[in-house]
Amino acid sequence: MPLRRLCLALLFSGATFAASLTASDYYVFFGTHRSGPGLGFSLGHFDSDTGALTTPKFLIEAREPAFFVIAADGRHLYTCNSGDPGAVSAYAIDPPTGQLALLNQVPSGGRDPSYICLDHTGRFALVANYEAGNIAVIALTPDGRLGERTAFVQHSGHSVNPKRQAHAYAHSIIVDPTNRFVLTADLGLDRLFVYRFDAATGALAANDPPYATVPPGSGPRHVTFHPNGRWVYLISEMGCTVTGFNWDSATGSLAEFQSITTLPADFTGTNTCAEILVHPNGKFLYASNRGHDSLAVFAIDPANGHLTPIEYAPSRGHWPRNFTFDPTGRWIIATNHDSDNAVVFRVDAATGRLSPAGDPVTVPFPFCERLLPVP
Repeated sequence: MPLRRLCLALLFSGATFAASLTASDYYVFFGTHRSGPGLGFSLGHFDSDTGALTTPKFLIEAREPAFFVIAADGRHLYTCNSGDPGAVSAYAIDPPTGQLALLNQVPSGGRDPSYICLDHTGRFALVANYEAGNIAVIALTPDGRLGERTAFVQHSGHSVNPKRQAHAYAHSIIVDPTNRFVLTADLGLDRLFVYRFDAATGALAANDPPYATVPPGSGPRHVTFHPNGRWVYLISEMGCTVTGFNWDSATGSLAEFQSITTLPADFTGTNTCAEILVHPNGKFLYASNRGHDSLAVFAIDPANGHLTPIEYAPSRGHWPRNFTFDPTGRWIIATNHDSDNAVVFRVDAATGRLSPAGDPVTVPFPFCERLLPVP
């Protein structure tokens, strides 16, 4: 496999940290959480040597492309289209320019899709429909288009908060490192579901046990794996906690070992959580606080996965949603939804602490961001 193709696969599969990348110029794609003229995807440049991020320029109009992913080939982008009816769209990426061309769009299976991922073979897209409280799997065709639906699961029930948990709200969906299980966090049910995944057919089946629970009213949102594949971390939007689980990759079972707040002890305001990621080196975990407007930083104990707070870095804006690491692991790019900006932080490799890099850049209603090497 050519070196460049290998690096792209490592970068976007999420399976391995692409430390071998040497290029310093990256496209940064941003999606908006609104629809209308001049809203959709925008494109900036990021220099991984200096941490400089250019002000993104409008790329293509799209309906609420809030959360999206780039395929391992670096030539296809898949996004949720939030709202009602919910949809999923496939785009071709022109590598020399970063330009997007819509390939096709299909129903997501329910209202307000909030999360999309690809399985590790790159043959299936998996989507969580937030308002509809269900998940679906969609096959991808050889040319990168969205094909037929291969699985659909409707969640049912409710939890204790009558405003936020009157029914199921499937908020995220990811595939485990073995590609044999799918995890989905349901905010409305206070459950982290586990499904068996058939990578040959795209089918889903309930695991045994079928889910892990968090305290009533927690509202689980996003989930991520530690690079070692043995620990799973779940962020709860309403409870403002990170819950750590031991993961049994043979049986697909979760065993909680810790729950810790994302907020400093003296905080008294209103807050909800959004994104959670583990640094590619496995030493630190980061979580976004909306209200406190910060990125919480934790050290990860290499012996048992337990978290210890390091700092609560101001997000340099209001209502931080998503963030991502650049391929070198030296920088974080984050979006502040309510202040229409994206910001860069330098990551201290020894301590995990964050320091601002450059000035915030303007992005309208930013949600998600993804990087792609410039050829």
